[in-house]
Amino acid sequence: MLLHIVVSWFVSALALWIVARIVPGIDLRGFGAALIATVIIAIVNGTIGPILKFLTFPLTLITLGLFLLVVNAFLLKLASLFTPGFKIHGFLAAILGSLVLTILSAILRSLVFSSGTRV
Repeated sequence: MLLHIVVSWFVSALALWIVARIVPGIDLRGFGAALIATVIIAIVNGTIGPILKFLTFPLTLITLGLFLLVVNAFLLKLASLFTPGFKIHGFLAAILGSLVLTILSAILRSLVFSSGTRV
């Protein structure tokens, strides 16, 4: 259980580190900052995320879920404000970064946590 959490944390940090290399406007000082940023992102998503998603549910429903891109970008930008060494310059970078981070995290998790492997 603990090993799974630690590996998941490292996979998320690796995904964030790669996103910072791919998406212009996202600056990350190093892998240590990625580890810290991953924890802050998890805290922001776990506390403010559900409240914000509940409040914006009507708009999310009208846009068939596309407004969640904006919500997730806002949460990522908010997390960058609390993380030293992690900066997002502009909301477009936050939207693109959020989208790439979601896709890349899913790909890395599927590679690391394949159905035959138990971590």
